[in-house]
Amino acid sequence: MSRTVDLNADMGESYGPWKMGDDAAVLEIVTSANIACGFHAGDPDVMATTMRAAIAGNVGIGAHPGFADLQDFGRRRMTLPKERLQNMIRYQMGAAIGMAQGLGGKVRHLKLHGALSNMSAEDGDMARDCYEAALSVDPDIIIMVQATTAQEQVVRDLGCNWAGEIFADRAYNDNGTLVDRSQPGAVIHDPQEAGARILAMVSEGAIITTSGKRIPASIDTICLHGDTPTAVLIADAVKAKLLSGGVELAQFQGRR
Repeated sequence: MSRTVDLNADMGESYGPWKMGDDAAVLEIVTSANIACGFHAGDPDVMATTMRAAIAGNVGIGAHPGFADLQDFGRRRMTLPKERLQNMIRYQMGAAIGMAQGLGGKVRHLKLHGALSNMSAEDGDMARDCYEAALSVDPDIIIMVQATTAQEQVVRDLGCNWAGEIFADRAYNDNGTLVDRSQPGAVIHDPQEAGARILAMVSEGAIITTSGKRIPASIDTICLHGDTPTAVLIADAVKAKLLSGGVELAQFQGRR
């Protein structure tokens, strides 16, 4: 088969002396990096260090905004008024764009984090509020969405640049959403299992759910989480499996 996909990872999620993940190792594998903006994780120094490394490695930079929730790593569901939600997105995007420009780089995409992303994957109105705020800052930003969810329907309706994402290490429900992390089997820790299932999904152009259901999907990028014990092993396995299956790896260009 001949197919091109992007590999992305969430990073820049350390905070002060507290270290999260092995960003240096993951940056050797991925083609795009979603960099925390300080609300759920990260700080100015961590953001700068991560962006410098991404620029040096020719890895695409993305803003990765989340809820203001350092204690629970942005995984706590919150309900915010529309204006506050949108200003939260604008504020974090501004930080990422300003830092990248100051370092000689550019923020090319946006990906929502954690509970903010999962809630907007279920709620189209919330997704629209987030994405309209992002587009008010940069109309050309590529918005990374959870493929087949309400997020994808919103970006299609908005007519903006977007890229469809699937997850290497997360199980899927039959409606295309992610299995909640509190459920058994929600997170896949075996590198070989992750590699095989992602090659199958890319080959079929579909999300494969826990029940075996196939959901046709626009797969432009694959998320390799950087905050699990086997993260680097999974990233290596997924990359190797895709390359052995004839899949090329390159930064996504966005679609409308």
